[in-house]
Amino acid sequence: MIKNNALKLYGETLSSRLLLGTAQYPSPQILIGSIQSSATQVITVSVRRESGTSRDGQRFWQLLKQSNCKILPNTAGCRTVKEALNTAQMARELFNTDWIKLEVIGNDDTLQPDVFGLVEAARELCQQGFKVFPYTTDDLVVGEQLLAAGCEVLMPWGAPIGSGRGLQNPKALESYRHYFPEIPLVVDAGIGLPSHATQAMEIGYDAVLLNTAIADSGQPTLMAKAFAHAIEAGRFAYLAQPIAQRDMAQPSTPVAGTPFWIS
Repeated sequence: MIKNNALKLYGETLSSRLLLGTAQYPSPQILIGSIQSSATQVITVSVRRESGTSRDGQRFWQLLKQSNCKILPNTAGCRTVKEALNTAQMARELFNTDWIKLEVIGNDDTLQPDVFGLVEAARELCQQGFKVFPYTTDDLVVGEQLLAAGCEVLMPWGAPIGSGRGLQNPKALESYRHYFPEIPLVVDAGIGLPSHATQAMEIGYDAVLLNTAIADSGQPTLMAKAFAHAIEAGRFAYLAQPIAQRDMAQPSTPVAGTPFWIS
């Protein structure tokens, strides 16, 4: 039995380390099928996209309830602190949760977080009792500021949202892991392939949050299963303590002492 394979986020214990977005799926049935195939226990929902008061929003909310997953509303698309705060407060009323994935976008082309607004919004939301999951960069100083603001989880990006590039700066993400050894870290955004998710887990990240890589694939339910296995494999590999890389070859079969036959 492998120890330490449960994930804890703000006091919640989870067996799955895949957090799944719910946007862009071809149909509600494929969305539910992908949630089931991924074995996720946390799904993210854009408050700006789904209105809880409209007819479509109510249908979508009822659909999500069928998944029996923890809802993580997000402030996707917000570009100011005020907009993010208002959206978070609306999410708490709509979904009856203090969890919020905080996004404050600073650049329209890269969708890079506005880290100054992010820290300000995170501080205010933490003071209001929210449990904040901040979508941030891999900047260590920003990470420190978010923790000082009251966040207990950090979610640095792997690459721009929806780009599918994977970990564009793995060394920085490794440094982030070493710098915050006791903080739950989630790679959020930019993952395109199951191998990208495995890489994140192998360097010690606690979970991966993704959406586009599954929703926009040819077979989302199958891709969801692939990611579930990839994340599990990466976590097990990290716990197993991989061998160090070497500059020279080292034979797996010793040469000394082996018999030589002469014909």
